[in-house]
Amino acid sequence: MHSLFADARARLAGAPQEAIGVVREPGRLRALVGGGARIVRVGSAWRLGVLLVAPDEVLSVGEVLRAGDPGRRGYAAESARHRAELRAMALQGGFAPGETVHLDAAPLDLAAVAAGGSSGPLSMDGGRALIRWAPGAAPMPLDAYLAERIALLREPPAGA
Repeated sequence: MHSLFADARARLAGAPQEAIGVVREPGRLRALVGGGARIVRVGSAWRLGVLLVAPDEVLSVGEVLRAGDPGRRGYAAESARHRAELRAMALQGGFAPGETVHLDAAPLDLAAVAAGGSSGPLSMDGGRALIRWAPGAAPMPLDAYLAERIALLREPPAGA
């Protein structure tokens, strides 16, 4: 299991990474001067579908957004208002406008998977690592999934 990801990292060297962020509530002083919560950078990783491959860990993708101005204020849905607030919080935390930010990325337990268990979308079956790449989808071999996703990251289809 660890060797699959070590090989993936070697093949990904030089490929673009995306930011991983967390929401930080303001301290007392910042709250007093009107500063609210913001999203701050805690790392970066290569996004391979439902996985984030960081230099020292593998995570499952959580919420994905782009930092930006919240725009208009009259939203028809509360979820749209929430996403706009998150985009603004990313800007306040120092992300560049339009930069992709991953929130709620959950670390995966590769040792548990290697021991025959599962963690997030990863599992083991008969000594072969598998990944469930979408809810309800049949698991596929992890090595094939990584190869396909690395190829797509290195050479995206035209127009992507």
